[in-house]
This record gives sequence, C-alpha cells and structure tokens, in this order.
Amino acid sequence: MELVRFFEGVRTPFWDTVVGLITRLGEETVGVIILCMFFWCISKRIAYGIGIAFFLSGLTVQGMKIWFRIERPWIIDPSLNPTPGALEYATGYSFPSGHTQSAASLYGALGAQVKDKVLMIVCLIIPMLVAFSRVYLGVHTLNDVAASLVISAFFIWLTVNVILDKSDTVNKKRELIVALFITLYAVAAVILATVLYTNGTIELHNVLDCVKAAGAAIGFAVGMFIERVYIDFSVKSKNILWHIIKVILGVVGVIAIMEGLKPLIGTGFAPDMIRYFLMTFWIIALYPLIIKRFFAVKEDAATQPEQ
Repeated sequence: MELVRFFEGVRTPFWDTVVGLITRLGEETVGVIILCMFFWCISKRIAYGIGIAFFLSGLTVQGMKIWFRIERPWIIDPSLNPTPGALEYATGYSFPSGHTQSAASLYGALGAQVKDKVLMIVCLIIPMLVAFSRVYLGVHTLNDVAASLVISAFFIWLTVNVILDKSDTVNKKRELIVALFITLYAVAAVILATVLYTNGTIELHNVLDCVKAAGAAIGFAVGMFIERVYIDFSVKSKNILWHIIKVILGVVGVIAIMEGLKPLIGTGFAPDMIRYFLMTFWIIALYPLIIKRFFAVKEDAATQPEQ
C-alpha cells in the first residue's frame, strides 16, 4: 500500500496519460484483437498457445478474486486516490490483478513460442509495464500484480511444455482431453461464483468478470476441439487485402455478438456467460468455417496444413 501512496505523490498529468495508455495493453479488447489476428491470419498454433494460457490463468485469477474478496486500495484506505481515468476498468475485487494477468499471459505466451529475440524481449517488457501501470494508477497493490505475474508464468510454462501438442498430427483423444480440462476448470469457476452469489456472500457485479471468463473459456475449448478435429482451416489467404477484409469481417461478428445480443438476452449472470461463450466460439470455430470457404487458399499437395 505504501508503494501506491508513493506513486500518488509523484503523479503528473503527462505521466498519468502515458501510463493510462500503457495499462490499456492489458484490456480485454486488445487481447481479443491480438488473438483474432494470430488465429485467423498468422499462426493457429501460436494462437492456441496464447488462448490456453490466457484462459487458464484468467480463470484462476478470477476465481481467486471472488474467493479472497480483497477490496481495492482506495476502499481499504480512503485517503488513497486512484487516477479517475483508471476507475472505469477497475471492476471487481483487487487481488490478483486482472489487467496484469491478461497482459502477462497474452504477451508472455506469445514470447514463449517465437524465436525472434527482439519480439521475446518486447513480450517480456509489456507485462512488466502493465503491472507497473496498475500500481501507479492506484488501482492495485504490488501483491496484486506480483500474484498475477506468477500465476501467468506458471500457466504459460504448463501450456508450452505440457498441454500443447508438439506433433503435426491431430490426436483426437488428446484434443478432447485438453478441451475437457479447460471446460471443467471453467465449470468449477462458475460453480464457485454461483455459490458465493446465491448465498449472498458477494453481489452480482463482483462475480460477472468470473462468469464472463468462464463462458469465454468454454467457448474457446469447445471451438478448439471442433476446429482442430473437424475444420482445420488454413491461415493462408490470397493476398494482404484478403487478410484485412477477413479480420474486419470477423471483428464485426465479434461486436455483433457482444453488443447485438444485449437487447435480445440482456445482461447479467447467465446472459453474460452466453455472450462470451458465443464470442470465442465464433472466433475459434464458426468464423473459421467462413474463412475455409471464402478466404483460405488451397494447400499444395506436398504442403501439410498448419495444426
């Protein structure tokens, strides 16, 4: 808490703006866009690694948030004042940090799978900057961000060294086991959120992030199994213009699901879980069907499609 107080004393309008931009690198929207670009256009293998580490660490962090229920710094100590611009995205409980987990698992999993040393270093620096930004802005403590960095590092290691299949051949049984593991992990988070909410321990707004993470994780797991085993689309396209059109149309689909369904099913525990499930299922399974039909080039006879 003293570190939060220290940064509050040295803030300036200029650095508030700069750090405010840095912290956005850990927001949900950035993560979705990066996952979409890699999955649809660059490398499905890398995207799957990012997604697995991202969702497993995210479920862990969200589960810990509602289990420990540690309030934000300015609630614990009313004399502390976070920057106003950071409050909009400082939802739920404080420990561990969701933004830090998002950045660490996203960029960390990317850095762990590439061979370019410069990119690896950048992917290491960004999570550290996001972690710093959360404390500087006054919305998290050092313990919050440190816990998220450790959790993310563990699940990146687990994903890259244990979960990801190194073979180019799809093993249906292995894919099913991975999908079931992620799904059951998400279901456990939903059960925890349901129990704590229904017995009055926590209010609805404090469980929504956990529910959203669970819905998205299940959509990812189910979609991953279907795509890997039955769809197997190619990220290759005819030219760069087709890649751009592909990404734009896919993101429009994401927005249509996330915002277009609100007037139809509303928001809340079940509706938010459904929307986030459909969002990732669209990204991983439904839209790849469209890509395979209209955007992907045919593989050469001697070329094996990327798994």
